Amino acid sequence: MISKKSVLRVARPTDRLEEITSMYVSGLGFKLLGSFKNHDGFDGAIIGHPDHVYHLEFTHHIGTQVGRAPTKDNLLVFYIPDHDEWVENCRNMEQAGFVHVRSYNGYWDAVGKTYEDPDGYRVVLQNSEWEE
Repeated sequence: MISKKSVLRVARPTDRLEEITSMYVSGLGFKLLGSFKNHDGFDGAIIGHPDHVYHLEFTHHIGTQVGRAPTKDNLLVFYIPDHDEWVENCRNMEQAGFVHVRSYNGYWDAVGKTYEDPDGYRVVLQNSEWEE
């Protein structure tokens, strides 16, 4: 069993490391927690909130191209129950350069907004609480 002190890191490649890192930091209010250059041919950035149990890691393998997301249903979903906070976060996403798009799965459009980054990956800001 994974312990309660474990941290989840979601990693994905990008051809636009600096741009994507900046967008996610600005759009989601994350902080740059760490970065690396030419670590066995990879550059990367780790972002998140220092007190949260999840991080995002973006990497670029020097000399390769990864292209766009494989589908329109590659999502990060954040549940934001407070409406004013949700509105502010939506505004931050657009100011950071994310594009508001219709969700591939219409469920997310009912009480949320879906944003796409330049790599085609999507972030849903859901204006509700997550319920089991």
